[in-house]
This record gives sequence, structure tokens and C-alpha cells, in this order.
Amino acid sequence: MLNNNEDVLNIVFKISDNLEYEVDKEGIVTILEKQDHKVQKFFRKLKFRIPEYKKTSLDEYGSYIFLQIDGRKTVKDIGENLEAKYGDEAHPLYERLLLFLNHIDVNCHYIEKTNF
Repeated sequence: MLNNNEDVLNIVFKISDNLEYEVDKEGIVTILEKQDHKVQKFFRKLKFRIPEYKKTSLDEYGSYIFLQIDGRKTVKDIGENLEAKYGDEAHPLYERLLLFLNHIDVNCHYIEKTNF
């Protein structure tokens, strides 16, 4: 378990190696999750229209944060960049940022910690 706020702010994340995503010209990130379970493949053979990928688009803030994750920037660095870009709109800054990062790490497995 993390000891204090300083530990949390020093966490560095990287995008998971096997994650596929696209970025449109407005900077919006769409996560592409391959749907290749054997049941999905079976129904595709029967000509059911099951898409190859499940697409999940992040909003403007989520996309900005996601594109900051590079395996080098700490949570504190990302927070400072977010505040510089969005100002007061980003507040409460670290509460929201950590909630989002935790969600895309623990629940979605889009990112992973590199230094813990």
C-alpha cells in the first residue's frame, strides 16, 4: 500500500503493451478492444454481424490524460500539465486524476504502473 500523497504523485504509468488505440485530429482517443473470444468467432462464421473491435472513446479530458501517459511522466507531472491546459475546470485536480488513472488501470487494464 502507498504510504502518503508524495508516493501517489510519484507513480509513473505506461500504456499497456497490447493496447490498440486511435487518435483523431481533435485529439480524442478511441480504445480498440479486439473481440476474439471463441464464441464471437463462432457467431461471425455463422454470418452474425459482430464487430472485430469494441470501440471506447474517451472524452476530451480523458484523452488528454491518456496521451500524457508515456512511461516517464509522474502523476504529479500529468496533473500539472492538466492544470496548465484546463485551469480551474480540472479541479479537484488530483482527486479526479487519480480516480481516472485508477479506473483505466485496475478496471480496464489500459495502463500499468512502471515503478511499483
